[in-house]
Amino acid sequence: MVVIDAKDLIVGRMGTRAAKLAMKGEKVDIVNCEQAIISGSKEDVLAKFKRKQDMGIPSKGPYQPKMPDRFVRKIIRGMLPYKQAKGTEAYKRIMCYIGIPEKLANAEKITFKECSISKLPNYKIMYVKDICKYLGGKVRV
Repeated sequence: MVVIDAKDLIVGRMGTRAAKLAMKGEKVDIVNCEQAIISGSKEDVLAKFKRKQDMGIPSKGPYQPKMPDRFVRKIIRGMLPYKQAKGTEAYKRIMCYIGIPEKLANAEKITFKECSISKLPNYKIMYVKDICKYLGGKVRV
């Protein structure tokens, strides 16, 4: 079992590594999802996710998650072949959490240096919790 601390990690880069681990058969738990970041200017990032949310109709979707844990998990789903059996099994092995749950408090958490905020050439970033608040999620953190 691998526990990844997503604090100040770029969601896309962290997600690719989590997806690869899940495809190899590892169980992956990601904690502190609300503190992960997405790079880009505030206007561009919010416009992108608002457009996704406004697509379709409420009764049929597509649905855009508003809670940080589900938001990050759906981003990682796009990195898996989730329509095939092996991708579905890998997706079931990935779990995301807001904060650090009690059962994972004592587990050794890993972080990836190559996914860190320090690798960005500029500091145009948004935290996942801010995006989810903008979309209407009730984020308490």
